Amino acid sequence: MRKLLLREMENKNFRFALGQIKTDQFAIIENAYKANEDVNLKIGLQFGSNKDDKLLSVKVSVQFEQNTVPFIIVEATCIFHIEPSDWEMLIIEKGLLIPKVFITHLTLLTIGTVRGILHAKTEGTNFNGFLLPTVNVTELVTADIRL
Repeated sequence: MRKLLLREMENKNFRFALGQIKTDQFAIIENAYKANEDVNLKIGLQFGSNKDDKLLSVKVSVQFEQNTVPFIIVEATCIFHIEPSDWEMLIIEKGLLIPKVFITHLTLLTIGTVRGILHAKTEGTNFNGFLLPTVNVTELVTADIRL
């Protein structure tokens, strides 16, 4: 019975709307950047919920760094309003279970938002060439999320 419920949830098209975008952090640390040195990209994810307002949040943190020292930091959160009847399907054992396919989609939207924020904030600077590349979100989100 439980596996059938999860299978049905995986195929469900959850109804939602993007309600808010927050730029939580942005910084360019010019003196930390050295031309002609290798650049690494670090991406982090956080998920949250507000049960009263039926909201899910996805926070994406991105750092461009050299030798583990960041020189560009951008962090943004997208807050999604979930259709009330669809929200009820996510409730399980006094918490929420967000199917992998749905949270992957919300994460993909948030990463795209961060990409736009990065471009807008670096436009007209020497750092505008640092673009957030396409990201295989299925490698970042590997399972259903429990909140």
